[in-house]
Formats: sequence, C-alpha cells, structure tokens
Amino acid sequence: MSVDATTVRRIAHLSRIAVSDGDVPHLEGEMNSILSFVEQLGQVDVSGVAPLTSAMAMTMRLRADEVTDGGDAAKVVANAPLTEDNFFLVPKVVE
Repeated sequence: MSVDATTVRRIAHLSRIAVSDGDVPHLEGEMNSILSFVEQLGQVDVSGVAPLTSAMAMTMRLRADEVTDGGDAAKVVANAPLTEDNFFLVPKVVE
C-alpha cells in the first residue's frame, strides 16, 4: 500500500491539520515509510509467542462488585456548571 498526495491531503483534512502544499511530498514519504515498516512487522513469525496485555506480569486488582449510592451527591455535582437538587442541568437538545 502506498500513499499519494491526494491521500495525504485527505488525511490532513480529516485530522483537522493544516498542511501546506510544500509539506505534502515530505509527508507522503514519511507515511509511506511508516506503512512499509508496518508491512515488515506483518512478516515476523509470532506463532510461538503468547499474546501480552502488558510487558510485565501482573494481576488485576478487583474490588467487590457492590451496588452503592455513589457516595456524596453534593461532591459528585460540585464541579458541574449548572445543578439543581444534586442533578446536572443540561441544555435541551430535543424539542
């Protein structure tokens, strides 16, 4: 897979990044290098390697699965811009 100038401009547009016409050829080369490296990674034999979720072996700390009232409602809504009776107030979006 290779990236052309049109694709670079489209990616920049979708990413909301301003890219000048002079930068397009450089970015095209950079993106093609990245994709080439990813293709090389796909050729590595990992058939005997177990999947990892972390580089270090660790166990998940689990808390008891208990239903609570959330603690103190006043603390929960303390940073909200608008509240009423410990509820969040939000703008109406549906008529």
